[in-house]
Amino acid sequence: MTTATNDKVIKKEVTINAPLNLVWYAWTISERVSEWFAPETVVELREGGAYELYFIPGNSTSMNTKGCKITKLINEKELHFTWKGPDQFETLMNKDDELTIVNVSFKSINDNSTKVIVEHIGFKDNEDWIEAINWHQMAWSGVLDSLKSALEKGEGNLCCQP
Repeated sequence: MTTATNDKVIKKEVTINAPLNLVWYAWTISERVSEWFAPETVVELREGGAYELYFIPGNSTSMNTKGCKITKLINEKELHFTWKGPDQFETLMNKDDELTIVNVSFKSINDNSTKVIVEHIGFKDNEDWIEAINWHQMAWSGVLDSLKSALEKGEGNLCCQP
């Protein structure tokens, strides 16, 4: 896995030994997303559709991305969605009109290998955001590790648990 960052962008990439369509489904079908990312998910696969992750089962008021939407969708190539940070950054980054954006790109390397690139953009360039950026650096590494493990070994570890 490689990592790049500046003050406003987090970029992570991973190569997964799985076909492109399976990696795509892992991000775009609610039941699949809940195997490796968050225990409860709502994914409405269309631009403007929900991309909501609930990190505490049964709790729709904390540790979630409720209200987040898919902003761009190109089948088996790109998935972009708005993002809310965890509760400790709620006042900093969870205002509906100022959400950050997660861009996920998919590239088939061969029949059984896929590169996934996550770019998380929209972080503000000031001191208040340093902790949120650092937290998301760590979290996206865990997310992609869990995705890789789920698809290669059938052993996803739900990330970002409280």
